[in-house]
Amino acid sequence: LPGELMLPEEIEEQELLESWLSAKKGQKVTIRVPKKGTKEKLVELAEENARMVLSKDKERLKREEGRTIGAVKEIASLLGLEQIVRMEAYDISNTNGFESVGSMVVYEKGKPKRSDYRKFKIKWVQGPNDYASMEEVLTRRFTHEGKDEFDSFSVMPDLILMDGGRGQVNICLGVLEKLGLDIKVCGMVKDDNHRTRGLYYNNTEIPISRDSEAFKLITRIQDEAHRFAIEYHRSLRSINQVRSILDDIEGIGPARRKALLHHFKDVEHIKEASEEELAQVDGMNAKAAASVYSFFHAENFHK
Repeated sequence: LPGELMLPEEIEEQELLESWLSAKKGQKVTIRVPKKGTKEKLVELAEENARMVLSKDKERLKREEGRTIGAVKEIASLLGLEQIVRMEAYDISNTNGFESVGSMVVYEKGKPKRSDYRKFKIKWVQGPNDYASMEEVLTRRFTHEGKDEFDSFSVMPDLILMDGGRGQVNICLGVLEKLGLDIKVCGMVKDDNHRTRGLYYNNTEIPISRDSEAFKLITRIQDEAHRFAIEYHRSLRSINQVRSILDDIEGIGPARRKALLHHFKDVEHIKEASEEELAQVDGMNAKAAASVYSFFHAENFHK
């Protein structure tokens, strides 16, 4: 706390406030309202600065509101809905059916709520079947009971956004019908160049102006759902590829595999290491190091 506070105008109970501030500071605090001179000009400057900051903040908040709440209102208007607060978007990612995963991203009042994002490792579907995988993800999401009132699954969305058109929307509507849920669903339709072009809702494609905040928000949501699914898929694919390679090496079990990855960070660095470097890793010995080195440098090994 400062020893002196200068204000632009008199305040009520000044003595009481001075006494309270002095007690908190441990020494006297004085409140003054300068009427002339340098101190008065300092107070005027402080007030002017405050007005300028407030004005800039108002403009920034206005722009931010346009990008978020304003955009959500535009989407609600396009779909003929009274209000949208929470939106959930879903996407599937796989490589020829390998390690299929689903993503769920959540936006509330036009802003991402990352604490409510969820990832799904596909369990019930074999092979590359995006529709069946999406059906699994949605079924698991809407039959999962939240642990408490703050759990992501305990709150129902006002709108579900599917990455695609009629097919994906119908999958979602089918799941909701089976579960007896009444939630609005629309698809985020892309053109031939994989760019968002509109919404698919109630069997109708609704075009959206590319300059609108609604269009920009839908694009952000679509990209975020895709990014989140891809990120999860890559992490699983990387883990499984690492395991499949290192598990083929004689004498390398889970403990040594973990130690090698912790020391070298990735398989590429393990490949490039000498026998001496490999032997220095915790839990490794000369025989195990030779086994790893021989495996990666054998003539029939292909990167």
